[in-house]
Amino acid sequence: MDFSLSLLLDPQAVQELLRSNWTLGLIVAAGVIFLETGVVVFPFLPGDSLLFALGASAAIASRSPWPVWATVLVAAVLGDAVNYTVARTAVGPWVIRRGWIRASHLKRTRDYFARFGGSAVTIGRFVPVVRTIAPFVAGFSEMPVRRFLAFNALGGVLWSALMIGLGSFTGRIPWVQQHFGWVTLGIVILSLVPLAIQFMRSR
Repeated sequence: MDFSLSLLLDPQAVQELLRSNWTLGLIVAAGVIFLETGVVVFPFLPGDSLLFALGASAAIASRSPWPVWATVLVAAVLGDAVNYTVARTAVGPWVIRRGWIRASHLKRTRDYFARFGGSAVTIGRFVPVVRTIAPFVAGFSEMPVRRFLAFNALGGVLWSALMIGLGSFTGRIPWVQQHFGWVTLGIVILSLVPLAIQFMRSR
C-alpha cells in the first residue's frame, strides 16, 4: 500500500495501513509520534487520534494492545528527549549568544520551569501543540536533565496508556467502527479544549 506523511494525517488511513501490513503500520505510526513530539515544527501531526486509532485497530484485529503501547511509549519518550536535547545544547545557546531573547524573559522562563516544569511536561502531553513545544522550552530554559526525564517518562506513560486504552476499549463497538471518522474528530476537538480555555483566559 502506498502511503505518505499526508496520508497519515487521516486516522482511517492508518487503520487501512495496519490492516494491510500490521508491522509496517505500527512502525510508521511510531515514527509519526516521534516526529510530533521530537521536532518542534511538527505540532500539527495527529497524536491523540493516531493513538486512539492504534488501540481501536488492535481491538478489531483481536491483537494485544501491550506491544502497541510499548512501541508508542518508546517513540513518545525518545521524541521528547530529542526535542529537549536539541533546544538545550544547540538552539538555546545559539539564540542566547545572538541576543535574540531578553535576559529578563529568559529568567522568567527559567523561573517558571523551575517551579512548574514537571507539570508542564507531564500535563502538556495531553494538549496538542503544547506537547511539542513544552520539551523544547524545557530544554531552552535548562530544566535539570533528571527532572525532565522523570516527568517525560511519566507523561508518556499516562498519555499513551489513556489514548490507546480508550481506543482498545471502544474499538469493538459497532457504532464506533461505523462512525470512526467522527469519533476521532471528536477526540481532536476535546483535546483542543484546554488550549482554547487557556487562550480565552489570556484574552
